[in-house]
Amino acid sequence: MEPLSPFFGMYSYKKILLFSLLLLLWDAFIEHCKAHAQMSHPPDYITQGNVMADSVGYAMSTCPFWAAPFASFASGKKVIKDEHGAIIRGDTSRKILSLVFTGDEFAEGGELIRKTLRQHQVPASFFLTGNFYRNPAFHSLIMALKEDGHYLGAHSDQHLLYADWEKRDSTLVTQEQFVLDLQYNYERMETFGIQKKEAVYFLPPYEWYNADIVRWTEEAGLQLVNFTPGTRSTADYTYPEMGKRYVSSEEIYQSVINGEANDPHGLNGFILLLHIGTDPRRKDKFYHRLDRLLHALKGKGYQFVSINTLLH
Repeated sequence: MEPLSPFFGMYSYKKILLFSLLLLLWDAFIEHCKAHAQMSHPPDYITQGNVMADSVGYAMSTCPFWAAPFASFASGKKVIKDEHGAIIRGDTSRKILSLVFTGDEFAEGGELIRKTLRQHQVPASFFLTGNFYRNPAFHSLIMALKEDGHYLGAHSDQHLLYADWEKRDSTLVTQEQFVLDLQYNYERMETFGIQKKEAVYFLPPYEWYNADIVRWTEEAGLQLVNFTPGTRSTADYTYPEMGKRYVSSEEIYQSVINGEANDPHGLNGFILLLHIGTDPRRKDKFYHRLDRLLHALKGKGYQFVSINTLLH
C-alpha cells in the first residue's frame, strides 16, 4: 500500500496511530490541568477578589507537566492541593466524599454522631488531639468509634497554633516542637491500638498551617490534609457571643446544600469538616442536623467514605 503522502513516508499508518495517541494524551493532560487550576481557586477565594483565568496557559502554569499524566492515567485518582501543599480535596470525577470530625476538649456530640453514622452505615474520620485521647471521659467513645470501623487520626497533641493568623508564612513553632508534639499525639493513639502506619493523614489544629508545616509533616512520613473550602461547615463551633462570626446550624446546612448545587463538581471528592463537640455556649448544635444532611446527600447519589479511602 502506498504511503498517504511524502510527509508521513514509510509506515505511515503506524505514524498516524502514534500521532493520534499523542493528541489524545495531550488533550487529557490539558483537561486535567484546567481542573487543577479551577480547583486551586475555589469559590471562597474568588469572592475575596482573586480572578481565575480560564485558559490553557493558566492551566499549564498551575499543573506540573510530569505529574498530570500520572495522576490521570496511572493512579486513576486525582487530589487537589492548596498553595501550601496540603490535600484539600479528592477525586472530583466520582460522587464520593469524606465526612471528618475534629476534637480537642469537647465531645458531647460523640454518641449522637456515632448513632447517626451507624443508622446510615456511613464511615467517617475522626481527627483527635492528644488531649482528647488522654481524657478518661472520652475513652469509651474512642473505643466505640474504633470498633465501628471509623478512621481515627491525629490533630496534634496540645492543639498548638502553628502559624500567625495575620502573617501566615510566619511559623510560630520550631520543627523540633512540631515533631515532638505530633509524636506525643501518636503515642496516645497507640494506647488505643492505632498505629502510625494506619493513620498517615494528619489534620492540623485550627485547620491552620503553612508550607513549613506541610513540609515537616511529609518529612515525618505523614500527609497533611484539610477541609475543602466552599461551605460554612467548619463554623459549627461558633456561638452567639462571637457576634458576626456566629453561624447558625440552619445557615451551615444551607451552605452545604447550596455549595453542592453551585460547585461544577458538586461535592465530589469533598472533605466536609465538622466538630465532635463544641463550647456549651453554642446551644444550636449542628450534629442534630447530621441525620437530615446525610439523608439529603445520599438522596443525591453521594457515597460517604473514610479519608484513607477517599485519598489512597
